[in-house]
Amino acid sequence: MPKASELKKGMIIEINGAPHIIKHFEAKSPSSRGAVTTYKIRFNNMLTGQKLDESYKGDDFIKEADCIKRQVQYSYIDGDDYVFMDLEDYAQYALNHEDITEQIGYLTEGLEGITALLLDGKILGIELPQTVTLTITETAPGIKGATAAGRTKPATLSTGLEVQVPEYLESDEVIKVNTTTGKFSSRA
Repeated sequence: MPKASELKKGMIIEINGAPHIIKHFEAKSPSSRGAVTTYKIRFNNMLTGQKLDESYKGDDFIKEADCIKRQVQYSYIDGDDYVFMDLEDYAQYALNHEDITEQIGYLTEGLEGITALLLDGKILGIELPQTVTLTITETAPGIKGATAAGRTKPATLSTGLEVQVPEYLESDEVIKVNTTTGKFSSRA
């Protein structure tokens, strides 16, 4: 059982017997001595979609949901559903676009390294790999002499995701994007 201070966005927690996913995580450190850091967390019930806001102290223990984690590969879109294939038994799982809205911009056909969270044989959500490789489709022309530590410019990627990239990058270059922060990581 993890402590509240060890929780991360995307983890599945059991509250009142129902699985909840962490959508937003905020730590509040009080300025007075002897005060305890509190963690304000927004959950979404994975069965009903209902939102729940809770506050915890850093040393409160939280129960993780008994989810099975399986390695899957993103396969294709079927209407509003995104289909993932289990890499062990080739079973297919579908998630509605509303369930993974924040993750869609990182999905490319054939993407591996995705972990599916299953409960009673039903997919609840996915965990993306730490970084994904995407191609820049549109950005301002590169500037000669621009350094890696210099300024940034907006770039649209092959999935429609928009990120800030260093000025020296040009269209059709392949880059790595951190899926946790949504920021440029490096050239691929």
